[in-house]
Amino acid sequence: MQTKQNRRRFIQTTALLATGALLPSCRSSKQAAKPTGNLYEISLAEWSLNKPLFAGELDNLDFAQTAKLDYGINAVEYVNQFFKDKAKDQAYLVEMKMRAIDLGVKSLLIMIDGEGALGDPDPVKRRQAVENHFKWVEAAQFLGCHSIRVNAQTGGQGGFEEQQNQAAEGLHQLSEFAAPHGLNVIVENHGGLSSNGAWLVGVMDQVNLPNCGTLPDFGNFRLGGGEEYDRYLGVEEMMRYAKAVSAKSHDFDAAGDETHTDYYRMMRIVLDAGYRGYVGVEYEGSQASPSEGILLTKNLLLKVREELTPDYLV
Repeated sequence: MQTKQNRRRFIQTTALLATGALLPSCRSSKQAAKPTGNLYEISLAEWSLNKPLFAGELDNLDFAQTAKLDYGINAVEYVNQFFKDKAKDQAYLVEMKMRAIDLGVKSLLIMIDGEGALGDPDPVKRRQAVENHFKWVEAAQFLGCHSIRVNAQTGGQGGFEEQQNQAAEGLHQLSEFAAPHGLNVIVENHGGLSSNGAWLVGVMDQVNLPNCGTLPDFGNFRLGGGEEYDRYLGVEEMMRYAKAVSAKSHDFDAAGDETHTDYYRMMRIVLDAGYRGYVGVEYEGSQASPSEGILLTKNLLLKVREELTPDYLV
Protein backbone atom coordinates (compact mmCIF):
# COMPACT_ATOMS: atom_id res chain seq x y z
CA MET A 1 0.00 0.00 0.00
CA GLN A 2 2.76 2.43 0.96
CA THR A 3 4.58 1.75 -2.32
CA LYS A 4 1.42 2.49 -4.33
CA GLN A 5 0.86 5.71 -2.39
CA ASN A 6 4.45 6.82 -2.94
CA ARG A 7 4.19 6.00 -6.66
CA ARG A 8 0.94 7.96 -6.92
CA ARG A 9 2.53 10.93 -5.16
CA PHE A 10 5.56 10.75 -7.49
CA ILE A 11 3.29 10.75 -10.55
CA GLN A 12 1.23 13.66 -9.18
CA THR A 13 4.33 15.68 -8.31
CA THR A 14 5.96 15.03 -11.69
CA ALA A 15 2.78 16.06 -13.49
CA LEU A 16 2.43 19.23 -11.45
CA LEU A 17 6.04 20.20 -12.03
CA ALA A 18 5.61 19.58 -15.75
CA THR A 19 2.56 21.85 -15.93
CA GLY A 20 4.02 24.48 -13.62
CA ALA A 21 1.27 23.95 -11.04
CA LEU A 22 3.82 23.68 -8.26
CA LEU A 23 5.25 27.02 -9.25
CA PRO A 24 3.19 29.84 -7.71
CA SER A 25 1.88 32.58 -9.93
CA CYS A 26 3.67 35.90 -9.67
CA ARG A 27 0.63 37.61 -8.16
CA SER A 28 0.53 41.32 -7.55
CA SER A 29 2.61 42.19 -4.51
CA LYS A 30 0.31 45.10 -3.66
CA GLN A 31 -2.05 43.01 -1.60
CA ALA A 32 -2.38 39.66 0.09
CA ALA A 33 -4.61 36.89 -1.22
CA LYS A 34 -8.24 37.70 -0.47
CA PRO A 35 -11.07 35.33 0.39
CA THR A 36 -14.47 35.60 -1.23
CA GLY A 37 -17.98 35.56 0.14
CA ASN A 38 -17.29 36.65 3.72
CA LEU A 39 -15.95 39.82 5.32
CA TYR A 40 -12.85 37.80 6.12
CA GLU A 41 -11.77 34.19 6.29
CA ILE A 42 -9.72 32.57 9.01
CA SER A 43 -6.21 31.16 8.78
CA LEU A 44 -4.10 29.35 11.36
CA ALA A 45 -0.68 30.56 12.47
CA GLU A 46 1.63 27.62 13.14
CA TRP A 47 2.89 29.31 16.29
CA SER A 48 -0.44 28.40 17.92
CA LEU A 49 0.88 24.84 17.99
CA ASN A 50 4.43 25.67 19.07
CA LYS A 51 4.22 23.52 22.20
CA PRO A 52 3.42 20.21 20.47
CA LEU A 53 5.81 21.12 17.64
CA PHE A 54 8.74 21.81 19.97
CA ALA A 55 7.86 18.68 21.96
CA GLY A 56 8.00 16.54 18.83
CA GLU A 57 4.32 15.62 19.15
CA LEU A 58 3.53 17.30 15.83
CA ASP A 59 5.62 17.56 12.67
CA ASN A 60 5.68 20.58 10.40
CA LEU A 61 4.74 18.40 7.45
CA ASP A 62 1.49 17.54 9.21
CA PHE A 63 0.55 21.14 9.97
CA ALA A 64 -1.71 21.66 6.93
CA GLN A 65 -3.54 18.43 7.69
CA THR A 66 -3.96 19.39 11.34
CA ALA A 67 -5.34 22.81 10.41
CA LYS A 68 -7.87 21.29 8.01
CA LEU A 69 -8.96 18.13 9.81
CA ASP A 70 -8.71 19.17 13.46
CA TYR A 71 -9.83 22.79 13.22
CA GLY A 72 -11.64 23.16 9.90
CA ILE A 73 -9.24 25.89 8.75
CA ASN A 74 -8.23 25.98 5.09
CA ALA A 75 -5.33 28.46 5.12
CA VAL A 76 -2.05 28.34 7.03
CA GLU A 77 0.80 30.58 8.12
CA TYR A 78 4.06 28.70 8.56
CA VAL A 79 6.87 29.48 11.03
CA ASN A 80 10.41 28.90 9.77
CA GLN A 81 11.60 27.68 13.18
CA PHE A 82 9.81 24.38 12.54
CA PHE A 83 11.64 23.64 9.28
CA LYS A 84 14.70 25.79 9.84
CA ASP A 85 17.12 23.72 7.74
CA LYS A 86 14.68 23.04 4.88
CA ALA A 87 14.53 26.37 3.06
CA LYS A 88 16.61 24.98 0.18
CA ASP A 89 15.49 21.36 0.45
CA GLN A 90 13.45 21.01 -2.73
CA ALA A 91 12.15 17.54 -1.91
CA TYR A 92 10.91 18.72 1.47
CA LEU A 93 9.27 21.81 0.01
CA VAL A 94 7.58 19.71 -2.68
CA GLU A 95 6.17 17.48 0.05
CA MET A 96 4.89 20.51 1.99
CA LYS A 97 3.35 21.91 -1.18
CA MET A 98 1.74 18.63 -2.20
CA ARG A 99 0.23 17.98 1.22
CA ALA A 100 -1.41 21.39 1.21
CA ILE A 101 -2.64 20.94 -2.37
CA ASP A 102 -4.07 17.51 -1.60
CA LEU A 103 -6.09 18.97 1.26
CA GLY A 104 -7.15 22.18 -0.49
CA VAL A 105 -5.24 24.24 2.06
CA LYS A 106 -3.79 27.63 1.06
CA SER A 107 -0.24 28.50 2.12
CA LEU A 108 -0.34 32.21 2.95
CA LEU A 109 2.98 33.20 4.46
CA ILE A 110 6.09 32.13 6.35
CA MET A 111 7.02 33.86 9.60
CA ILE A 112 10.79 34.30 9.68
CA ASP A 113 12.87 34.47 12.87
CA GLY A 114 16.53 33.98 13.69
CA GLU A 115 18.07 35.30 10.46
CA GLY A 116 19.69 38.46 11.83
CA ALA A 117 18.66 42.05 12.43
CA LEU A 118 17.41 43.75 9.26
CA GLY A 119 18.04 47.08 10.99
CA ASP A 120 21.45 46.24 12.43
CA PRO A 121 23.53 49.41 12.98
CA ASP A 122 26.49 47.72 11.25
CA PRO A 123 25.89 47.96 7.47
CA VAL A 124 27.80 44.71 6.85
CA LYS A 125 25.74 42.76 9.38
CA ARG A 126 22.57 44.42 8.11
CA ARG A 127 23.32 43.31 4.55
CA GLN A 128 24.09 39.80 5.76
CA ALA A 129 20.73 39.67 7.54
CA VAL A 130 19.02 40.77 4.32
CA GLU A 131 20.74 38.03 2.35
CA ASN A 132 19.92 35.45 5.02
CA HIS A 133 16.25 36.05 4.19
CA PHE A 134 16.64 35.44 0.45
CA LYS A 135 16.24 31.68 0.76
CA TRP A 136 12.95 32.17 2.60
CA VAL A 137 11.64 34.46 -0.14
CA GLU A 138 12.38 31.71 -2.64
CA ALA A 139 10.83 29.01 -0.42
CA ALA A 140 7.71 31.12 0.13
CA GLN A 141 7.35 31.71 -3.59
CA PHE A 142 7.59 27.99 -4.29
CA LEU A 143 4.98 27.16 -1.64
CA GLY A 144 2.59 29.70 -3.15
CA CYS A 145 2.66 32.19 -0.26
CA HIS A 146 1.97 35.89 -0.72
CA SER A 147 4.42 37.09 1.95
CA ILE A 148 7.21 36.45 4.36
CA ARG A 149 6.82 38.00 7.82
CA VAL A 150 10.02 39.52 9.16
CA ASN A 151 11.15 41.46 12.22
CA ALA A 152 12.36 45.06 12.15
CA GLN A 153 15.17 44.42 14.63
CA THR A 154 17.72 47.18 15.11
CA GLY A 155 19.82 46.04 18.04
CA GLY A 156 18.48 48.94 20.11
CA GLN A 157 21.35 51.26 19.22
CA GLY A 158 20.77 54.85 18.18
CA GLY A 159 17.86 57.24 18.48
CA PHE A 160 14.27 56.88 17.33
CA GLU A 161 14.86 58.21 13.81
CA GLU A 162 18.28 56.59 13.41
CA GLN A 163 16.80 53.16 14.11
CA GLN A 164 13.99 53.93 11.68
CA ASN A 165 16.57 54.66 8.99
CA GLN A 166 18.45 51.43 9.69
CA ALA A 167 15.33 49.27 9.59
CA ALA A 168 14.05 51.01 6.46
CA GLU A 169 17.31 50.40 4.62
CA GLY A 170 17.33 46.67 5.37
CA LEU A 171 13.65 46.27 4.54
CA HIS A 172 14.06 48.21 1.29
CA GLN A 173 16.86 45.91 0.16
CA LEU A 174 14.90 42.77 1.02
CA SER A 175 11.71 44.06 -0.58
CA GLU A 176 13.57 44.85 -3.79
CA PHE A 177 14.78 41.24 -3.89
CA ALA A 178 11.29 39.90 -3.12
CA ALA A 179 9.44 41.99 -5.72
CA PRO A 180 10.39 39.96 -8.83
CA HIS A 181 9.31 36.85 -6.91
CA GLY A 182 5.83 38.30 -6.42
CA LEU A 183 6.35 38.30 -2.65
CA ASN A 184 5.51 40.83 0.04
CA VAL A 185 7.82 41.55 2.96
CA ILE A 186 5.64 42.30 5.96
CA VAL A 187 6.69 43.42 9.43
CA GLU A 188 4.95 42.40 12.62
CA ASN A 189 4.87 44.49 15.77
CA HIS A 190 7.13 42.17 17.74
CA GLY A 191 8.61 44.00 20.70
CA GLY A 192 10.85 47.02 21.17
CA LEU A 193 10.41 49.91 18.76
CA SER A 194 8.55 47.68 16.30
CA SER A 195 5.70 47.63 18.84
CA ASN A 196 5.43 51.40 18.57
CA GLY A 197 2.86 51.88 15.82
CA ALA A 198 4.06 55.36 14.90
CA TRP A 199 7.67 54.18 14.63
CA LEU A 200 6.80 51.23 12.41
CA VAL A 201 4.55 53.27 10.13
CA GLY A 202 7.41 55.76 9.81
CA VAL A 203 9.63 52.90 8.66
CA MET A 204 7.02 51.91 6.06
CA ASP A 205 6.81 55.48 4.84
CA GLN A 206 10.56 55.48 4.29
CA VAL A 207 10.66 52.13 2.49
CA ASN A 208 7.85 53.30 0.21
CA LEU A 209 7.59 50.11 -1.83
CA PRO A 210 4.26 48.46 -2.72
CA ASN A 211 5.40 45.01 -1.57
CA CYS A 212 6.57 46.13 1.87
CA GLY A 213 3.89 46.29 4.53
CA THR A 214 2.80 45.30 8.00
CA LEU A 215 1.24 42.40 9.87
CA PRO A 216 -0.64 43.99 12.78
CA ASP A 217 -0.75 41.64 15.76
CA PHE A 218 -3.47 42.29 18.35
CA GLY A 219 -1.23 41.54 21.31
CA ASN A 220 2.42 42.34 20.60
CA PHE A 221 2.67 45.89 21.86
CA ARG A 222 5.20 45.53 24.66
CA LEU A 223 7.77 48.31 24.44
CA GLY A 224 9.96 47.10 27.29
CA GLY A 225 10.34 48.23 30.87
CA GLY A 226 6.75 47.29 31.61
CA GLU A 227 5.45 49.85 29.10
CA GLU A 228 2.85 48.97 26.46
CA TYR A 229 1.70 50.83 23.37
CA ASP A 230 -2.05 51.21 23.00
CA ARG A 231 -3.03 48.13 20.98
CA TYR A 232 -6.05 49.71 19.33
CA LEU A 233 -4.11 52.78 18.26
CA GLY A 234 -1.23 50.63 17.08
CA VAL A 235 -3.39 48.39 14.91
CA GLU A 236 -5.23 51.41 13.51
CA GLU A 237 -1.92 53.02 12.54
CA MET A 238 -0.53 49.84 11.01
CA MET A 239 -3.62 48.97 8.99
CA ARG A 240 -2.67 51.49 6.32
CA TYR A 241 0.09 49.09 5.27
CA ALA A 242 -1.45 45.78 6.39
CA LYS A 243 -1.20 42.74 4.11
CA ALA A 244 -2.13 40.24 6.83
CA VAL A 245 -3.63 40.39 10.34
CA SER A 246 -2.81 38.29 13.40
CA ALA A 247 -5.59 37.77 15.94
CA LYS A 248 -3.39 37.12 18.97
CA SER A 249 -5.22 35.55 21.90
CA HIS A 250 -4.31 34.51 25.44
CA ASP A 251 -7.25 34.13 27.81
CA PHE A 252 -11.02 33.80 27.48
CA ASP A 253 -13.99 34.42 29.78
CA ALA A 254 -17.04 32.19 30.20
CA ALA A 255 -18.75 33.90 27.24
CA GLY A 256 -15.85 33.01 24.93
CA ASP A 257 -14.51 36.57 24.66
CA GLU A 258 -10.79 37.31 24.82
CA THR A 259 -10.06 39.09 28.11
CA HIS A 260 -7.16 41.27 26.90
CA THR A 261 -8.50 42.42 23.53
CA ASP A 262 -11.99 43.55 22.57
CA TYR A 263 -12.28 41.62 19.30
CA TYR A 264 -15.38 43.55 18.22
CA ARG A 265 -13.57 46.86 18.57
CA MET A 266 -10.39 45.49 17.00
CA MET A 267 -12.11 43.92 14.01
CA ARG A 268 -14.02 47.14 13.34
CA ILE A 269 -10.66 48.90 13.13
CA VAL A 270 -9.46 46.23 10.70
CA LEU A 271 -12.58 46.36 8.54
CA ASP A 272 -12.90 50.13 8.62
CA ALA A 273 -9.44 50.26 7.04
CA GLY A 274 -10.87 48.36 4.07
CA TYR A 275 -9.07 45.12 4.86
CA ARG A 276 -10.81 41.98 3.56
CA GLY A 277 -8.00 39.45 3.72
CA TYR A 278 -7.36 36.50 6.01
CA VAL A 279 -7.24 36.91 9.79
CA GLY A 280 -4.85 34.51 11.45
CA VAL A 281 -5.61 32.60 14.66
CA GLU A 282 -2.55 32.87 16.88
CA TYR A 283 -3.23 31.43 20.32
CA GLU A 284 -0.44 32.01 22.82
CA GLY A 285 -2.13 31.42 26.15
CA SER A 286 -1.51 28.87 28.88
CA GLN A 287 -4.87 28.41 30.60
CA ALA A 288 -6.33 26.40 27.71
CA SER A 289 -4.53 23.76 25.67
CA PRO A 290 -3.30 24.73 22.22
CA SER A 291 -6.24 22.89 20.64
CA GLU A 292 -8.78 24.52 22.94
CA GLY A 293 -7.21 27.94 22.47
CA ILE A 294 -7.26 27.64 18.69
CA LEU A 295 -10.94 26.69 18.68
CA LEU A 296 -11.85 29.43 21.15
CA THR A 297 -10.12 32.02 18.97
CA LYS A 298 -11.65 30.69 15.76
CA ASN A 299 -15.14 30.63 17.27
CA LEU A 300 -14.75 34.17 18.55
CA LEU A 301 -13.68 35.39 15.10
CA LEU A 302 -16.67 33.63 13.56
CA LYS A 303 -19.03 35.16 16.13
CA VAL A 304 -17.62 38.63 15.53
CA ARG A 305 -17.85 38.17 11.76
CA GLU A 306 -21.50 37.15 11.97
CA GLU A 307 -22.43 40.12 14.13
CA LEU A 308 -20.46 42.68 12.11
CA THR A 309 -21.42 41.48 8.64
CA PRO A 310 -24.70 43.48 8.43
CA ASP A 311 -22.79 46.70 9.17
CA TYR A 312 -20.37 46.13 6.27
CA LEU A 313 -22.65 44.77 3.54
CA VAL A 314 -22.22 46.80 0.37
